Order: sequence, then C-alpha cells, then structure tokens
Amino acid sequence: MSTGGLELDKMMRGDWSLAPGKPVHYNRGAMAPLGLIAGEGVFPLLVARGARERGRKVICVGLAGHAWSELARECDTFRWVGLLRLNQWIRILRDAGCKEAIMVGRVDKSQLYDRWRYFRYIPDSRAVKVIWNVLRRDKRPQAILSALIDELSSAGVTLVDSTQFCGEHMATAGVMTRRQPSETQWEDIAFGYDICRTVSRLDIGQSIAVCDRDVIAVEALEGTNAMIERAGKLCKVGGWTLIKVSNTTQDMRLDVPSIGTTTIEKLASAGAACLVLEPGKTIMLEKQKVLEMADRYKIAIVGYDGT
Repeated sequence: MSTGGLELDKMMRGDWSLAPGKPVHYNRGAMAPLGLIAGEGVFPLLVARGARERGRKVICVGLAGHAWSELARECDTFRWVGLLRLNQWIRILRDAGCKEAIMVGRVDKSQLYDRWRYFRYIPDSRAVKVIWNVLRRDKRPQAILSALIDELSSAGVTLVDSTQFCGEHMATAGVMTRRQPSETQWEDIAFGYDICRTVSRLDIGQSIAVCDRDVIAVEALEGTNAMIERAGKLCKVGGWTLIKVSNTTQDMRLDVPSIGTTTIEKLASAGAACLVLEPGKTIMLEKQKVLEMADRYKIAIVGYDGT
C-alpha cells in the first residue's frame, strides 16, 4: 500500500497498468474531449501534445491572426475563430462534447490599438455583453480574463489549469542552469524582485530589467521581448538581469507567464546575463532547450520567490 501513490502516478503517465508489468494503452475515445482555445506561441503546442499523451482528445479553436497554423497537426479537431467571436468558440467546443477547456497562447495587445481594430475585431453578441459589462468599467487584463471565465462557465465550458499537461516545463526553485549568477547579479535579484511584484500588482507589466541595483526598463503594453530590446539599448555595458514574475492575483487557468528560446536569444542579443523566474508559476517552453541555450550564451536562470 505504501507504493500506491507511485503506482498511480506511473499509471497516469502511461507507464503501468492496474496489473504490474503490463503497459497502459489509453482509449482516447473513452475520455471526455478537452477544449483548447489557442493564441500565439509554443505553449498551445505543449498543451495539445501533453493532453493527447494522457489520453485526451483535443478540440482546438485557434484565434485567427494569433495561433500558429502548425498547431492543427497536434489536435484531433482544429477550427479558426475570431478573437471576439465568443459564440463561435462555445458552439464548436460544446458540439464536440467539451466540458473543460484550456486557454493559452499570446494575443498581440498592440493589434488591439491598431487604427483598423474596429473592422478587424467585430464582436458577436456575447462579446458585446462582456465588453459592456466589464470594459466600460475596468480595462485591466485580469478583469477581462475573469469575465471570460464566467462567460464560458455560464455556457457549460469550464476553464481549467493550463499547466496540468505540461508541468515538467515549469520553473523550479534555485539556479536551473550550470551558469551561476555573479554576486552583483544576486544583489540585483534581491533589489528588483519586490519592485517587479509591485509593477505586476499595478497591472503595468510583469518584467523589469535591473543593472547595479538600478531599474533600467519596465515592461508595459509592448511585451517582454520588446522591453528586452529596449533594455539592451539603454544598458550598453551589458550584464543586466531580467526579473519576470506572475500577476499577484495569478489564475493558473489563464494567466501563466512564459519564456522560451526566443526570450533567451533576445536576452543574449541585448547583453543580459541573468534571468529570474517565479518557481511553480512560470512556464519554460521547451525547458531543456531553454536551459541548454542559456548555458551556451552564459546566461544564468534562477527560480526565485523572494525567500
């Protein structure tokens, strides 16, 4: 009985069956399909692969202009949908029998302020209701995401933890790379962490750049990659540290910070030497590749939560 937890864990990963020594063969048709509402990036690909490996059929609605087309190969069903066409999302997911869904991937916020936005993003009746009830009072991302959760739930689709099928890619506590931070970088981490948490709490952004205990850049609408480029231009000497945190009211169903190989390439080009992430709250897309690339570029990656 003492090994029951281990056996259950191995069964869930497909290593054992109820009878020891016999492999598990998942019957994906016997498990409820999982809905996937996908924006841009690798994260939706990891979720789709992880869910299918664990026996879930994946029904994906890809946000047009944002999701990657190659995602279609990782899903059982894939349909393009408009960003503000909530009725379309719900109809596709419910018709496929989805009661649970995961929403991941980036949406380029700058496009929402494009001069043609009112023609590119025409909302349907359900989206208009969300806009009227929420955006006229509170335009912060957390308010919008919370309203989306409620609206999908009212239609019978429950959003669930977006990391449950790719937990192996989460940041962990401590130094994750072979490369170690310098003493100066540890001082920058201790100095900048609480500042970054405050910036996040105010819904300004989730990242800052620090060098010699001086904040040289703060992320806002432009996103992390653009902020990294700006920090590199402002700090010509290099050796600076990027600190990235979760939102102080983070909801793992919707709001999980992520970094990937592109982030590391941007940091290297901008002269950064250290990357700080919150353990258990940040996804490292293709984690092993990220760590190998960081070591190659001599960038230390640290999981740090202020303790």
